[in-house]
Amino acid sequence: MAGLTLENLHKNFGSVLAVRDVDLFLPDGQFVCFLGPSGCGKTTLLRLIAGLEKPSRGRILLDEEDITDLPAHKRNFGMVFQSLALFPHLSVAENIAYSLRVHKVDRATRQQRIAELLDLVQLSGFMDRHISQLSGGQRQRVATARALAIEPRLFLLDEPLSALDAKLREDMQLELRMLQQRLAVTTILVTHDQREAMTMSDMVVVMGPDNQVHQMGPPLEIYRNPADTFVANFIGTSNLLEGTCSGSREVIVGGTCLQVAEMQDGMPLYTKVTVSIRPEEVHVLPGLQEGANRLHGRVSFVRDVGSSVEIYLDCNGLQIVSQSTPKGRPPIKQGDKATAVLPATACVVLRS
Repeated sequence: MAGLTLENLHKNFGSVLAVRDVDLFLPDGQFVCFLGPSGCGKTTLLRLIAGLEKPSRGRILLDEEDITDLPAHKRNFGMVFQSLALFPHLSVAENIAYSLRVHKVDRATRQQRIAELLDLVQLSGFMDRHISQLSGGQRQRVATARALAIEPRLFLLDEPLSALDAKLREDMQLELRMLQQRLAVTTILVTHDQREAMTMSDMVVVMGPDNQVHQMGPPLEIYRNPADTFVANFIGTSNLLEGTCSGSREVIVGGTCLQVAEMQDGMPLYTKVTVSIRPEEVHVLPGLQEGANRLHGRVSFVRDVGSSVEIYLDCNGLQIVSQSTPKGRPPIKQGDKATAVLPATACVVLRS
């Protein structure tokens, strides 16, 4: 099957554990993000794939070929580092040509390939400029062009946008995504930015502080159905409400019985669980109104940031956050009594 397979991949640096028992299959032609907090092992995992580190155990297969022991320079992968690693004393064209020279591509073919790549990354008039004369976004494009020069089997990106300002970073996210779709090259991006992963990827691999993969899937699937409390809390924001299983698709939270859409089959009664619900799924009503899946409380804080309104409710010691558009804002203010409505279809049950 075409794609990248990681089998029981493990990496130690002496007594320090960097990657723990990773089993993944990354389909051919997709944009995949390794997402997680600092120190979770995502960059080490990328370097293992690139051949810059050797696994302590496990295998790496590309299109069913075992490349675990294949040297990095023989893997034909393109990589853009966080620092971009461009040669400051060389021109744009000379930087792009470097990998082509290493692969002994003749001069005429090199010139043609450089012109094609500069057109691809929208830098056609910059061939003779030195790196010191370029902006941050232009340098990132040069680094991308250089990595793509050899028509790589895999395109690897280690947080290449982290040094850019917010607006330029968002522009470059879209550019890289559209470029990947145009070339249909399998791409892996390391990032700690949830928005970046949601914007760019076909698949997200979420790694946790225990150096393990917690969940893999399409971005919206991970957002709507997190596998555990770490994923729910790391991807966006979520209300995490501790409760007790009280029956088929029922959880007691703060003395109130909540109906939930799904629950693991055969979960014993009185099992401690956590109910996750996203703030945008919580509806707030003025006053104390009875009904299914409703918690009563008092408004402790209202935060209006222009594009959205966040309402914080204290429901007998449970804090619940609701998010709405300004037009959908309920007619309440801080100190008012209110009711939080938690739709069963939006309540995801996680083991505590």
